[in-house]
Amino acid sequence: MTHLFRVFIFGISGGVGRLLTRNLTDRGDVVSGLVRRDDQRAALAAQGVDAYVGEIADLTTDSLTSMISGFDAVVYAAGSNGGSREVTAAIDGDGVVKALEATSRAGVKRFALLSVLPEAERGRHVDDAKEFYFAVKKLVDVAVSESGLDWLILRPSMLVDRAGTGAIALGPAQPHDEIPREDVAATLTELLHEPRIGRQILELNQGSTPIAAAVRANLR
Repeated sequence: MTHLFRVFIFGISGGVGRLLTRNLTDRGDVVSGLVRRDDQRAALAAQGVDAYVGEIADLTTDSLTSMISGFDAVVYAAGSNGGSREVTAAIDGDGVVKALEATSRAGVKRFALLSVLPEAERGRHVDDAKEFYFAVKKLVDVAVSESGLDWLILRPSMLVDRAGTGAIALGPAQPHDEIPREDVAATLTELLHEPRIGRQILELNQGSTPIAAAVRANLR
């Protein structure tokens, strides 16, 4: 009997998380995640996706461990988008650290983090809250990269909501530009299904290489 690939998504109701869920379920994968509200859980249930309701800031590592036990991969796609320091610290900082520890405790090997290009928004006025956001993102990237898991950090360029093209630029370093969320989700889907890519930081931008080919080009 074929093993179903099981993915747990933090941020499953977010812009990239929703698209990633659709892509994975279309492939026949089993997807679950954490949402903040009952109506979000109901919307996912209508798509055949089970989800837990809770605030990442309020949940313990033990409770997260129970949620993700039995999954093949964990994706952390939740983010504060540079709001208040308190929210940034809870979601982009402590939340990732708790999810990372829970993944390890649960015996799940694969952990993928949706991060941000370090130079995002450079050239604009960046206030203290945004600077704090980028600092937290960097420290979390370090924590993930130092874990013993089969980790992957994906740093997309500025996310936009136009239709994806199915073509990207993907590699250890990319310029900051912009990329449709659809292409980010499609890239994550492909990366999750490529076990030969692990313990890598990949930067993602719009480009001209088909997604599957761009992913294969980063095998090492």
